[in-house]
Amino acid sequence: MASKEHKRAALNEKLQQLRAATNSSAMNKASIIVDASKYIKELKKKVERLNKDIGTSTAQNSLPAQVTVETLERGFLVNVFSGKNCPGLLVSILEAFELLGLDVLDARVSCSDVFQLEAVGGENTQHIESLDARVVKQAVVEAIKNWSGSSEK
Repeated sequence: MASKEHKRAALNEKLQQLRAATNSSAMNKASIIVDASKYIKELKKKVERLNKDIGTSTAQNSLPAQVTVETLERGFLVNVFSGKNCPGLLVSILEAFELLGLDVLDARVSCSDVFQLEAVGGENTQHIESLDARVVKQAVVEAIKNWSGSSEK
């Protein structure tokens, strides 16, 4: 008999916890469970909305191209690769080189089915101390972002 009462008390305690967690004002068991079910459905909708928002912002933040920059003895080796054709991207990247004061000493570019750039940028004497691979990569990434933003419009 005590076991049955103990189980009933435990069940009532769990129902009260459920009632509190779901902000239910119901007093009977069935209503508490219905309110909890509605609360769970609302939470699922919020999760779906958040996942959709995250997916959208991730897609907006991802670059359409991969960028690597290596430091050479007198300049930088810049590699940019995209699995698709990117009309106008080469111009944006070369403008970034110009803003940095880098001269293109050697370059190989493919813009047919994929976009691939391998360029050696040599520093002008006035910028030698101020540039490192991180700065060059950031400038190229910004150029790609700007190109990507303008090409979507």
